[in-house]
Amino acid sequence: MIDWTPLVLTFQLALITTLILVLLGIPLAYWLAYTRHKIKPVIETLVSMPLVLPPTVLGFYLLLAFSPANAFGQWLDQWLGLRLVFSFPGLVVASVLYSLPFMVQPIQAGFANLPGSLAEAAATLGKSRTTTLLKVLLPNIKPALLTGIVLSFAHTIGEFGVVLMIGGNIPGQTRVASIAIYDEVEALNYGVANAYSLVLFAITFCILLTVYLINGGYLKRWGS
Repeated sequence: MIDWTPLVLTFQLALITTLILVLLGIPLAYWLAYTRHKIKPVIETLVSMPLVLPPTVLGFYLLLAFSPANAFGQWLDQWLGLRLVFSFPGLVVASVLYSLPFMVQPIQAGFANLPGSLAEAAATLGKSRTTTLLKVLLPNIKPALLTGIVLSFAHTIGEFGVVLMIGGNIPGQTRVASIAIYDEVEALNYGVANAYSLVLFAITFCILLTVYLINGGYLKRWGS
C-alpha cells in the first residue's frame, strides 16, 4: 500500500523552495540582466553550474560544509541552532541552490528582452528602482516569471542525488518521493514504485502543460 508521506513531503519541499527562489531569484536576475560589473560572468557561471554539475557533487560538498565536524557546520549548530545535515531544512537549502538556475535564467532573459525605454520612462517620472522593478518591469515579464516558478517547482519535485546526499533517507523527515521510488524498486515493490511515479508524472505533466498553454495564449483562444 502506498505511503503518502513522501509525496506530501516532496510537495512541501517544492513549495518552500519555490517561494524562497522567487525572493532570491528576481533581484539576482534583475542584477544580472542590467549590470555591467566585471564579476557578472563569474556569478552567471556559478548560478548555471547546477545545470551541468552532477547532483552528487553538489550534494557531497554541501554535506561536508554543513557537517558539525567542520567549522561552518559547527558555527551553524552552535550559534544559529541549525542542523542542516539529514534534516528537512538542509533539503530546502540544497534544493534552493540546485534549482536556482531554473528560476534565474528565464527571468533574466525576460528582463533582457524588455525595451530599455520602459525603465528609462519610469526613471524620468521619478520612480525608484524598486518601484520600477515591481510595477513596471515584472508585470511585463509575466510569462518568464511563470516559467521560472513552474520549472523550479517541477525540478525540485524530481530531485534525487542532492536530496539523498544531504538529507539521507529518514521516513517522515527527508524521505521524499524520488527516494521512496528508488527504495521500492530495490525492494522489488514495482507496484508501489509505479504508483509514486504515476502521481509525480501526472502532476508535473499537468503543471508544464498549463504553462505552455498560458504562455502560448491557447487558454485565451479557447475561452473566446
